[in-house]
Amino acid sequence: MLFEAQIHDFKMWFPWYRIRREQSALRAIVEQQRRIMSQDQVAEQSALIIAQLEQMSAFRDAHTVLLYYPIHNEVDLRPLLAKYAGEKLFLLPVTHRHSMEVRPYDGEDMMRKGRLGVPEPQTETYHGQIDLIIVPGVVFDQHRHRIGRGGGYYDRFLSRQLHAKKVGVCYSFQLKKHDIPHMLREPKMDRIVTPQLTIG
Repeated sequence: MLFEAQIHDFKMWFPWYRIRREQSALRAIVEQQRRIMSQDQVAEQSALIIAQLEQMSAFRDAHTVLLYYPIHNEVDLRPLLAKYAGEKLFLLPVTHRHSMEVRPYDGEDMMRKGRLGVPEPQTETYHGQIDLIIVPGVVFDQHRHRIGRGGGYYDRFLSRQLHAKKVGVCYSFQLKKHDIPHMLREPKMDRIVTPQLTIG
């Protein structure tokens, strides 16, 4: 026990360790708030966010859009898949052990649960340009920092996407007025959209 306590005290000297602990604590609180939302609340709030996205030139002008498949009451953007089918190429993420790739969405019949339990398309990997990435997150702040689910998949993927616009979406309680703990290397969003407002 003494040895474990010494290791813990040693780690606390490192800023990255403190930041990760603070992110994890904040993530747990906000995730719990999100999980107790009713399905009616999710649908209503998601529709407001979709309406704002549709007004954005970044969405209207985008030919290739990376979305995500919602879990645990995340903002549900799936109505966009049907509404703009044929007009835009929609992509969804596929996670591997330490990385993430993207594949075209080709209907619910082509979806299977992946290694994290999230439905993933069973199409070929997409290697082309992405115009717009709509990013899920657990917590955001006014300076467009983001705390994700904790796996780091999006952080690593987004850091390589220099062309694409990055738009985070969340409910109002997920957007904090104060700066959230973040690493300098973690990509910022270009814009954040909530049911009530848009930042960026």
